Amino acid sequence: MNNRKEQLAAFDRLLTIMDELREQCPWDKKQTMQSLRHLTIEETYELGDAILDEDLEEVKKELGDVLLHIVFYAKIGSETNDFDIADVANNICEKLINRHPHIYGDVKVENEEDVKRNWEQLKLKEGKKSVLEGVPNGLPALVKANRIQDKVAGVGFDWEKPEQVFEKLEEELKEFTDEVKSENLDKMEAEFGDVMFSMVNYARFLKINPENALERTNKKFMKRFQFLESKAKGLNMSLSEMSLKEMDVFWEESKKND
Repeated sequence: MNNRKEQLAAFDRLLTIMDELREQCPWDKKQTMQSLRHLTIEETYELGDAILDEDLEEVKKELGDVLLHIVFYAKIGSETNDFDIADVANNICEKLINRHPHIYGDVKVENEEDVKRNWEQLKLKEGKKSVLEGVPNGLPALVKANRIQDKVAGVGFDWEKPEQVFEKLEEELKEFTDEVKSENLDKMEAEFGDVMFSMVNYARFLKINPENALERTNKKFMKRFQFLESKAKGLNMSLSEMSLKEMDVFWEESKKND
């Protein structure tokens, strides 16, 4: 591993390259925070994929892409004299120090739950009107549900035991099935949302990240389906020409490769 001097030298090299690109490259010169935004989101998802795949070489590459975007935004901020990379770094340093009084102050904590509760209380003291202010509107709904529940739990608004959450889930499932019988689409959708919210809550109590769990299943399904497609191609057939019974044979075979 690189020592601190080498790490700082590498970061300085990146800052220098960013300066040069901003001055000399036609594409880099044109970019704004708005034009970079969708690319940053894409890079973050690619990093998330690499983490789920446990591909550390790819994680390293994707972290570099994300770091480039951070440096790029800071460079643009410096050009308008609003902030630079030092301001960004110092700001997060101060936030970390202020929100870890059990490390940099005299606050005592027993476990990570105490740390999370202190974190939310400190944010309210900093001027936030709601613990939910830190939940971005643009988050995917599944991720947002998890963050909402995590944040309100940080101030004590939570169930006491997983069994209580499961009972709530069962209650929501019954309400959903009742609405399915009524065939009222609007009410069905509302109750289905309640079921999903309760599922996310139950996953949280079991220490399961629902986004990661669902994405693992997505990847597993895609892998199995593509295996099915390759088998059909090997028989010079399309899936539309196969019966469900025939497809199920290959589907069961695909499970052996999980």
